[in-house]
Amino acid sequence: MQYTHKYSSPLGAITTASDGQNLTGLWFDGQKYFGRTLEKEHEEKFLSVFECTDAWLDMYFSGKKPDFTPPLSLSGSPFRQRVWEILLAIPYGKTTTYGAIAAQIAAETGLSHMSAQAVGGAVGHNPISVIVPCHRVLGSDGSLTGYAGGTDKKIRLLQLEGVRI
Repeated sequence: MQYTHKYSSPLGAITTASDGQNLTGLWFDGQKYFGRTLEKEHEEKFLSVFECTDAWLDMYFSGKKPDFTPPLSLSGSPFRQRVWEILLAIPYGKTTTYGAIAAQIAAETGLSHMSAQAVGGAVGHNPISVIVPCHRVLGSDGSLTGYAGGTDKKIRLLQLEGVRI
């Protein structure tokens, strides 16, 4: 059984999802791929993982760097999971590029090249927005390409973290 909870953020309503123990989804309502990992049968219920997630989001949206991460469970291919692990390692207030992530994975796997577009697909399908910080990934020229929640939200999240746009 999956569970959902609503959170009201300064950037709009957010829906969170859980398997009962871990956070499995976090989407701005109406964003691209909204609820992609959410089963049709789910129940709105306030769980301890949602209490923890709300505390993280409250801290984040108040302009502070959260000093903890709610328990997460990310479902996806090994490639997507590796990309999401890299996203989790991007420091608060810092950015990287799709190309840099692709180069890192290519080096780790012994490949001569990895597609930045493939990385972009994995970043775009990140099921736990904000906490898994896909908004910190930019185009190779520093452009604010792609964000499932919308470019306006990406800009505001980066500004909240003190990133100069």
